[in-house]
Amino acid sequence: MSSYSTGRRLQTPRTRSGMASHSTNHSQRPPKQRPKTVRKQWSISDFEIGKPLGRGKFGRVYLAREAETKFIVALKVIFKEQIEKYRLHHQLRREMEIQSSLRHPNILRLYGWFHDDERIFLILEYAHGGELYKELRKSGTFSEEQAATYIVSLAQALAYCHEKNVIHRDIKPENLLLDHEGRLKIGDFGWSVQSKSKRHTMCGTLDYLAPEMVENKAHDYAVDNWTLGVLCYEFLYGMPPFEAETQKDTFRRIMKVDLNFPSTTVISTEAKNLISRLLVKDSSKRLSLQKIMDHPWITNNANPKGACWS
Repeated sequence: MSSYSTGRRLQTPRTRSGMASHSTNHSQRPPKQRPKTVRKQWSISDFEIGKPLGRGKFGRVYLAREAETKFIVALKVIFKEQIEKYRLHHQLRREMEIQSSLRHPNILRLYGWFHDDERIFLILEYAHGGELYKELRKSGTFSEEQAATYIVSLAQALAYCHEKNVIHRDIKPENLLLDHEGRLKIGDFGWSVQSKSKRHTMCGTLDYLAPEMVENKAHDYAVDNWTLGVLCYEFLYGMPPFEAETQKDTFRRIMKVDLNFPSTTVISTEAKNLISRLLVKDSSKRLSLQKIMDHPWITNNANPKGACWS
């Protein structure tokens, strides 16, 4: 829920738990100019609100400037009425706690949050380049160099998350943002969970679900590795690999790993090799994140600085 807008694809049914009310005023101040005091009780009056950046089912995102330091942020406004309606208290609290604890160049910072009677406000890092989804829709596909740069950036960010026992579970173009140099940032942690044990909740977005999730089996960090294979395919071919007319057919294709490489698009053998080694039904046999980073297609194509724009 922290990215600039909601996605366009079908979401799997959401099971909710935890009805604890949320009234936290979290106080990490955006960097650049350090505050005189460690903690601050934020309010909307601390910000100058600019243009809208996006809108979704639960609220809107605005460009904003912190009045004292002039630091630019993205201010996500979530309506409490919607949180009540869909019983999202537990998920939102978990998302905020996880994202605010992460520090990685390819993960969007959540600096803090506050609330009033009707709204919850998330103070987010501003990603000047906007949503990766829009870039992909505009161009149709990415070059192998651009795709490799995004995939290795994601692998590095996910390796960091996994070290902290965080499984993301919903990596997709709609949840990815770009900075002013085209560096990728994971911008949404709505389905993430922090756990050392296997999970059983079916969650995420249809086209990106791993077979073990489709089959309602226990899953672990390897679901994120599967998703990188799906994303790599989509970056190069312009569509997810298991896309079908109906949800049932998509599920069937995922469970069978019905993977095809259309001859209409010329893609290198190395790229196909990486995708094929990630889209493996047995989760224990999927390529590890470190092996993704060391794969010849990555080392030969990715920009070491992670930037895709000059």
